[in-house]
Amino acid sequence: MTQAKTQYPNVAIIGKRGDAHAAETLRAVAAALITRRQSGQITAVLAPTENRAEMAGLDLQFLPLAELAARSQLAIVVGGDGTLLGAGRALAPHGVPILGVNKGRLGFMVDVLPEDLGETLEAVLNGELAVEERLLLEARLRRADSSEMPLLHAVNDVVVRNQASIRMLEFETWLDGEFISQHRADGIVVATPTGSTAYALSGGGPVLHPSLHAVALVPICPHTLSDRPIVVPAGGTIRIVLRGEVSGVNVTCDGQVSVTLNAGDSVEVNSSPHRLRLIHPRNYSFFELLRNKLHWGRGPGGAERL
Repeated sequence: MTQAKTQYPNVAIIGKRGDAHAAETLRAVAAALITRRQSGQITAVLAPTENRAEMAGLDLQFLPLAELAARSQLAIVVGGDGTLLGAGRALAPHGVPILGVNKGRLGFMVDVLPEDLGETLEAVLNGELAVEERLLLEARLRRADSSEMPLLHAVNDVVVRNQASIRMLEFETWLDGEFISQHRADGIVVATPTGSTAYALSGGGPVLHPSLHAVALVPICPHTLSDRPIVVPAGGTIRIVLRGEVSGVNVTCDGQVSVTLNAGDSVEVNSSPHRLRLIHPRNYSFFELLRNKLHWGRGPGGAERL
C-alpha cells in the first residue's frame, strides 16, 4: 500500500540558541522527524544554522533562517514564547505554520507539552489539526526630516518608550489622520490580540480574543489617570508622533528588535498582509489557557481548575 504524501514535506526545527534546557527536547524532535523522513512520511528535515551546536551529529540540513523559512512548509519551535516570536516574524511572510513545544516559562503560544509531542506531531503530519491565523503588525519609522526606515514586523506589539531617562514622553496618537489624544507617559504599547496577554496586559490593557481584527493602544504609566487603553480597528494607520525633548527613546517590536527615536520622529503602525499561522494540540481552548496561565477563578460549577 502506497503511503499518502504529507502536506508538509519539508519540516523545520527551530530552538532557542544556547539553551541547554531545550536542547534535549530539540534533539528528540529532530530524531522523530528523521525517522519519519526515513520512512518516507516527510522529505527533508531542516534547521537554522544557529542551532547547529544543539543538533550536532544529526542528519539535518542547516540553512540560514531566511532560506529555511522559504523552503519549509511546517516549523516546529522548541522553547518559550520569545523563541516563537522571533521565528514567527521570519516565517509569517512565507505562510509557514508553526507548532510550538513548550520548554520556556509561561507558554502562551508554545502550547504543546514535550510528553505529548509524538501524538501531536503525528496528528499534524496527517493533516488532522487545523491552522489558526493571527494578526501581525508592521511598523514604519518616519524621521523628522521625512526620511524613512525599513519596515519592522511584530507578532506581539510595537512599543514606543523612554529607555534611559525618568523624564516622561510627550507624544500624540492618530488613527487614519484623525487625532486621538496627546499623552504624557513613559510610552505606549500597540498590541495585537496575541500580544494583549504580554506587555500590554501588564500595563492594564484588555485581553483580546485572538480571532479579533483589532489592536489595543495602552499608555505606559500615564501622567493623567484618565488616559486609558483603547481598542481600535486593525485596518487603519496608527501614528505616534514624538513632541518636546527626547532622550533615550526607542521603538521596539516584540521586545527583540529596537530602533532609536529622535524629537519629531513618528511611528506608523499598520496590520500586516501576512498572518502568524499556529497549530494547536487537540482540545485547545483559549479560555482554558487564560485560566491556567493567568490563574483565573474556577471552572464550571465552582470546580477549581488546575
